[in-house]
Amino acid sequence: MASAGNLTKRILSALVLAPIALGAIYLGGTAYLCLILLTVLVAQAEWMRLVAPGAVIWIHVAAFAALILEALATLFFGFLTGIGVIVGGSLLIVSLVRLTRAAGARRIALGVLYIGATMAATLWLRDLPEIGLGLTCFLFGTVWATDMGAYAAGRAIGGPKLAPRLSPNKTWAGLIGGMISAAIAGFLIAMAFDAGLRFVAAAVASVLAVIAQSGDLFESAMKRRAGVKDSGTLIPGHGGVLDRIDGLMAAAPVLAIWQLAVGDRLGWW
Repeated sequence: MASAGNLTKRILSALVLAPIALGAIYLGGTAYLCLILLTVLVAQAEWMRLVAPGAVIWIHVAAFAALILEALATLFFGFLTGIGVIVGGSLLIVSLVRLTRAAGARRIALGVLYIGATMAATLWLRDLPEIGLGLTCFLFGTVWATDMGAYAAGRAIGGPKLAPRLSPNKTWAGLIGGMISAAIAGFLIAMAFDAGLRFVAAAVASVLAVIAQSGDLFESAMKRRAGVKDSGTLIPGHGGVLDRIDGLMAAAPVLAIWQLAVGDRLGWW
């Protein structure tokens, strides 16, 4: 569990970062694009340090270029086109890395694909007419509520570990607390935006909580493989950008796929 000093840093960092994120979400447009693009580019750099710390500069450039092209494709042509661009970019990076016989080609491409899917989802959701702001607030609010609920329940209840080999501090109680907290937050956000099916929103939020916790565990596995505690040191009390958005990275594409597949037909939002 976090020490008192580390918890204070986490709270202060959140007090600085949350208004910036909320302001960009509310404004949308260029402000939101800059926030997301800057976040994913830093996350990509941190991922490269985890899986291929000795990678030559052109591999970084190729990954950054793929992400920027994907952002443009998503904004102009939609979520699926953005995903197609980043899949193509990932395959190209695998081929280029293998041509030079460098190590970690698959893990490098996985990072580009994973981070790119996050960017495509977050940009596409915010850009949806009429419901974009509400769905984006729902996504971020659900993930943040999951983190807070899991932390509070884990500290207060403790109990059996969720995945001790990957993240020794996570408990089943924390997972359940995160699901409950996310469901409440999802319901309240749906109410605030006058969503059509608020209890469906609560159910979706609880599923996203599980997905977000899975993303957290996945990043923990990658850090354990790399032999590091945090993905970076940019955010006091949190570590790196990847450490802060690991849950969002897993949840955002799932919400985007849900909305694309059944959202309009169900009319839940």
